[in-house]
Amino acid sequence: MSYFDFEFFLFFLFLLILSSYFLGKYIYYVFQADFLFKKSLFGKLENTIFRFCKIDPKENMSWKKYSLVLVFFNVFLFFITFIILKSQENLPLNFLQAKNMSTELAVNTAISFVTNTNWQAYSAETEVSYLTQMLGLTPLNFLSAATGIAACVAILRGFTQFQLKGIGNFWYDLFKTVFYILLPISFIFAVFYISQGVIQNFLPPQEFITLEGIKQIIPQGPAASQVAITLLGTNGGGFFNANMAHPYLNPNALTNFVQILSIILIPSSLVFTFGKMSKNMKHAWTIWITMFIFFAVLTFIFNFLERSGNPLLFNSISNLNWEGKETRFGLFGSTLFSIVTTITSCGAVNSALSSLSPLAGGIALFNMLLGEIIFGGVGSGLYGMLLLIVITIFLSGLMIGRTPEYLGKKIDAKIIRIATIPIVGISIVLLISVSISLTSEVAKSAIGNPGVHGFTEIFYAITSTIQNNGSSFGSLNANTTYWNYLTSILMLIGRYLSVIPVLAIAGILIQSKKKENNLNPFPIVGGIFIILLSATILIVGALTYLPAFALGPVLEHLQIISHSNLIHGVK
Repeated sequence: MSYFDFEFFLFFLFLLILSSYFLGKYIYYVFQADFLFKKSLFGKLENTIFRFCKIDPKENMSWKKYSLVLVFFNVFLFFITFIILKSQENLPLNFLQAKNMSTELAVNTAISFVTNTNWQAYSAETEVSYLTQMLGLTPLNFLSAATGIAACVAILRGFTQFQLKGIGNFWYDLFKTVFYILLPISFIFAVFYISQGVIQNFLPPQEFITLEGIKQIIPQGPAASQVAITLLGTNGGGFFNANMAHPYLNPNALTNFVQILSIILIPSSLVFTFGKMSKNMKHAWTIWITMFIFFAVLTFIFNFLERSGNPLLFNSISNLNWEGKETRFGLFGSTLFSIVTTITSCGAVNSALSSLSPLAGGIALFNMLLGEIIFGGVGSGLYGMLLLIVITIFLSGLMIGRTPEYLGKKIDAKIIRIATIPIVGISIVLLISVSISLTSEVAKSAIGNPGVHGFTEIFYAITSTIQNNGSSFGSLNANTTYWNYLTSILMLIGRYLSVIPVLAIAGILIQSKKKENNLNPFPIVGGIFIILLSATILIVGALTYLPAFALGPVLEHLQIISHSNLIHGVK
């Protein structure tokens, strides 16, 4: 890492901490009963909407009802989006003459955006109209992100409050998230992006003649408004095929920096929201530091691997791996984006992941295999981390012969059994899906690069969808019947198998009585807890997938080294 890169990273860290801390406190106050907008115009609008929809914001839902309402609301969103995708050629603002999507692709796309995955098996520039983008996909970017944040806030109530029968009201949490958090912040980002050159118009595609005399069609559209929430809500779907490498979406180094910051902003802020709700900011800082250690270490390793170049190409420029990178942002601007987009559930890219060196591509894969709990998605990252914290405390309590307790609540065997459901369940489904795909000729026919790299393509696609990331190695043809339906199933499992068990744990914990005068509580702050939590993360996340990981990125790296030695006569 160069001196400039190190300065860049430190400045990024400074802004991340500063903005996360204050946004985290703001999110905390948003969900308080005496929120400052309660008697303002927004409060009156809020009450009007609740009355019109016959919603009682004071209703305290049990975890079962909260989960049921969440799922049924997502089902409703799916059907609305599916109808739009199946009828877009008959709707206005279709300058691209986009056809109705096939049933399997429409199912995949609707599920993708509802689950906050934004896996795009379609060509964004030609297969969706402006109206579909604005009426179908952009609202889902808000509502899928809001669903994750609302669920997270409900879960935090369960972990931090006592002797209550319910964990909150889904509609209340959803409204607060959309109107007081996502909409205003997205508006600010959208205005900034427009000022920097991100397009926001309703023009049809423009035809130009290049200097070589070749006719070229330049796409247009209302992109800035979607870019803002796409990144802020860790959705990741691109308005154009090139995603954030497209100059209309990411015009310069400044927008690239702001986009990286916006991806990680809310996941980082929610940690401090948890600190305010639990009245234990030291514990929140401990969680944040644990996340940051993983983030920093993986960033430095990733950058080192890309700066080492390809040993088969000794004459590469400065020995850097520039293949697939956006030269406007520099190597570190591309690698930092790739790390941030895979430690969260964003999936947006500003460079070609398939062009990464094998081990660097393996780190992007490794980030998702950890369950995206290193900051993670909006809401999903924090409640995923809470699962691992509960397991860490339980295991540590067993080792020292002390009753496991967390924030004054007993962690018993029932809670641990529920906590293992998403961790074990997702791992089993992921590995079985990889195995089936590797033995299916239909699945393997979609591989763009056969051999070891093709194995990684399949492994990456399945991991990306079940972890609700949505990024792709790019060379796998995902728009086939097999992959459309498989990834649809994986996205649903990844989303709901993760959130519902944690809501159940929150529903159990919120009924607990607070234990007073506990003289020897297990320490949840400081270096020892960071080490124990980090070890749990590595054991649960890394060791489970080590054999598969070795067959993909590691083996490809060894093959390159072996071929390089043969070419250059090294024994």
